This record gives sequence, structure tokens and C-alpha cells, in this order.
Amino acid sequence: MAEDLYSVLGVPKTASAGDITKAYRKLAKKLHPDLNPGDKAAGEKFKKITAAYDILGDAEKRGRYDRGEIDASGQERPQQHYYREYAGGQDGARYRSTAGFEDIGAFSDLFGDLFGERGGTREGGRGGARFSMRGPDAQYRLEVDLLNAVNGTKTRITLPDGGTLDVAIPAGVTDGQVLRLKGKGGPGIGEGEPGDALIEISVRPHPVFKREGDDIIVEVPITFDEAVLGGKVEVPTIGGRVFATVPPGSNTGQTLRLKGRGITTKSGTGDQLVKLSVVLPERIDDDLKGFAETWREAHRYDPRRKLRERA
Repeated sequence: MAEDLYSVLGVPKTASAGDITKAYRKLAKKLHPDLNPGDKAAGEKFKKITAAYDILGDAEKRGRYDRGEIDASGQERPQQHYYREYAGGQDGARYRSTAGFEDIGAFSDLFGDLFGERGGTREGGRGGARFSMRGPDAQYRLEVDLLNAVNGTKTRITLPDGGTLDVAIPAGVTDGQVLRLKGKGGPGIGEGEPGDALIEISVRPHPVFKREGDDIIVEVPITFDEAVLGGKVEVPTIGGRVFATVPPGSNTGQTLRLKGRGITTKSGTGDQLVKLSVVLPERIDDDLKGFAETWREAHRYDPRRKLRERA
């Protein structure tokens, strides 16, 4: 005996469309093949919940399933035929009815009014109520690297039903931004157009670059002598490596601005901010130690004086 589709998704038969969608998404995130590589059991469960949602997530299919017109696999069930005596017949003739809306015109009118209130299109007269409705939007979440978000890229995502969707990520996309792919959502009902695919972008942190608006921030270590004497140092940018000039007497926390080396968006192009960090050698040899001792005796200064005054 086929398993009840509501049990597959873990919802009661009275569940709303929203509750059914919520239950499916929760299970899909847990059982998706991309998150369970090589797990055949999870793969089979994923197929089952997807098949169940294919029917229960569609208002028309769900109604037919509830009425017993289709089975759990979506296949047509053999229809019963009802025979009853024709009231006005003179010879006791009988006729066959398929128990359609022709026999309950009042319900036909009721459903037609209901669909009309929801923005559907009612067509035909009594017993021929039809409607069209736009398909539901499908929501997805896509993680991308910072550099791909900055420079733009194309990728392909695997859908819950096993299909694929090609996504073009525009340059400069931000974390949390939602991309809308027209007509890539759920199918419409009747002549209704399909819904859209809404893809929320999640940008993974980068080990070197950090984004602030359209600017890129990077911390660059410099040596003791570069801080004192100045010089040119190699700096990574989102467009490749460049050389930046460190002015003499630079301190940790000092920021250099590389104009136009940030993110390009419709509003313009940002800058790259290079934060300097003075780093001493891992091993302090006798030469450096002797120099520091001699220099301190002749040039002692107090870098924490202003801190004490402000505290």
C-alpha cells in the first residue's frame, strides 16, 4: 500500500499550503543530495518528499489526490460510474454520470466565485468554471565567494526536484541581495504565467579582503625598516597585485587609499583601503637589540602620553 503523502511530509491533512511548503523546505535542506554525498538512504527520502510535494504543493493536484482521483504517484485512479433512474424516462432508462460539476451546479458557482476573488479568470457557464492563476515563486539560497560576488560569475544550482538552473551573478552583488529569474518558479494554473525564482545571495567571508560598501579593505604587514624609512610594498587587490608607497614614519593602523581599486557598481567604483601593520621579525638578533638599546637611551619617547591624558 502506497504511503500517505501527508505522512511523508509530516503534516496533517488539514495543513495549509504554507505549512506544506515550510515542511518540505525543512526536509529538503536536511536530505538534499548535495549535503549528503554518497548517502543512498537520504537520496531515496529526498525523492519521496519531492514527489509528495509535487502533488501536495500544487492546489489542483492536491485536490484530486484528496478526492481519490489520483494516487500517491500522481497516476489516474479508475473512475467509478454511477447509475441512477432517469426521472422523466418513460421506459425506465438509466444514464451514466461521472459525478462532475454538472450534477452539483451550486458548487460550481461557488468555486467560480472563489477563484474570481483570488484574481483568477472564470470562463464558461454553469458546469464549466475554469480559472487561471500565476504560479508560485520558488525561493533558493546561493553561497558565493567574495571575489565572484565582486567580479560577477555564472554558476549552476541543483534544484530540489533534481533539475538544474543556470544563474548569472552580476558584478557587485551584495550579501543578502535577491536575484529574480523571471518565469523560473512554479508552473501557473490554467493560462496563468509561471512564477519566478528568487535567489538570495550569501557571500562567504574572504581570508584577505573585506567589503565595506563599494570599498575593499585589506591589512598589509610592513617591516620595521619600511615603517621608519618608507618604501614600496606589494599589495593584493581584487584585480591583481599592485605596488603601494608607504610613507616614512608609518604606524600600525595607518591607512593608504588606492583610488578606483574597489568594487564597480551602477553608482560608481569604490577604492581599496590598505591598513598598515608594523610587524617585527620573528627573531630579534643581537644587531637589532643593540641598536634599539642605543637608540632608546638617546631618543626616549612616550607613545602612551595622550592615552593617559584622555583616560
